[in-house]
Amino acid sequence: MSNHIARFAVVGHPNKGKSSIVSTLSQNDSIHISSRSGTTTHADSFQVANNSNAYQLIVTPGFQRPHKVLDWLKARASSAEQRSNAVAEFVKDPECRKKYPDEVELLKPLVEGAAILYVVDGSRPYGTEYEAEMEILRWSGQPSMALINPIETTDNVDPWKKALHQYFKLVRVFNPMDADFDKQIELLQAFSHLNPDWTEHLASVIESLISQREQQKLNSATLLARLVEDLCFFQVNQKVLTRDQAEVLKPLLETNYIKWMINREQQAIAALLANYKHFNTDLSIDDMKLPPQLFDLDQWYAWGLNKKQLALAATLAGAVAGAAVDLAVAGASLMLGAVGGGVIGFTSAWFGADKIHQAKLKNLPLGGFEASYGPIKNNNFPYVVIGRFLFLYLQISQRNHANRGQLKIEDSDLQKQINSLEKSSQKLLHQACQKLVNQKSIDADKLREILMLLF
Repeated sequence: MSNHIARFAVVGHPNKGKSSIVSTLSQNDSIHISSRSGTTTHADSFQVANNSNAYQLIVTPGFQRPHKVLDWLKARASSAEQRSNAVAEFVKDPECRKKYPDEVELLKPLVEGAAILYVVDGSRPYGTEYEAEMEILRWSGQPSMALINPIETTDNVDPWKKALHQYFKLVRVFNPMDADFDKQIELLQAFSHLNPDWTEHLASVIESLISQREQQKLNSATLLARLVEDLCFFQVNQKVLTRDQAEVLKPLLETNYIKWMINREQQAIAALLANYKHFNTDLSIDDMKLPPQLFDLDQWYAWGLNKKQLALAATLAGAVAGAAVDLAVAGASLMLGAVGGGVIGFTSAWFGADKIHQAKLKNLPLGGFEASYGPIKNNNFPYVVIGRFLFLYLQISQRNHANRGQLKIEDSDLQKQINSLEKSSQKLLHQACQKLVNQKSIDADKLREILMLLF
């Protein structure tokens, strides 16, 4: 393998978060993570970025008998220049493979040229028992860096820093459970200081990762654009011979309509998870604190806009007279629930009636009838779809791959995101939502461009 391909062996004592760090940095949630000691028994290599721009992380078993291994090495090296050869001899020795299998697997990548990422738990006190394994790593002669992983607290980070700086070129604090993308990039930039031959290559990897991140954001906006248009336009139709047949068919149409809408949103969420390489996230739309279905009008004001905000949206969209809305939103006391159906009657149609969907029946030219269900005409509906998706996007895009816990879902604050936009951008968004409610086609690229403003 070329010396210009950066390779890092993630080493340390058992249960210090080595697998978690590799999972986060490699964006791979299939890597097994366990609190039980000894679950990693052989070195596994994981590639970060893509085939043309990549570096390798090698997760290794934890040290099991560092003091005995260090004694073995000292017996075979009387001076510093002999130490790296002694480590290589240890890895090749058949007897050592039997007696010290974990240490052999751990040290093998170092003998083959990998740099060292030594992981410790910053929530546990520093102890001299770690010095034997750190000394063994120093004997390998490879460039090294220590990562302090504060698994539970940061109480002991400072003592660890003082000790680690005596053994390692670089020391960083890195929590794989909550380190955001920028922190991950900062860590990768620090990696480039370990070996000058890797600097150019790692710079290329960083550029590739940043480009990938931007593409993921664009993909997310595309998913939302398709979702909101599909949900706003969807309806079910069925031809029947008589009105009585239509009445009998009405519950079935409603059931099929609701089922399709729910499934379509779930498909979008699954695609969003896949977009960010989360294939083992414990998430179901049914776990949302708000009703998982899209048909609870009272809850729409939590996911979408409240009535005051809808009135302001109507103004920006040019849907109602400005004077009317000025009256509707006058005074700071008009908050959620304060603008009722009796206030400003000619704006209430824009707010939407209590019914969010209904069955329809129309005569067919050649006889019989066509029963239909949907689409939803309520003006808040596209905002509800956008608000739900954006909240999940923020959670999923910022979620580290080492975090295997259930995703917590709460109500969003879509209006805060909208308010952060320029007025001209808000107007484009409100006009787009109005078109969607009226089932007027919007160019797919244009709709994505408008929604991208919210990402």
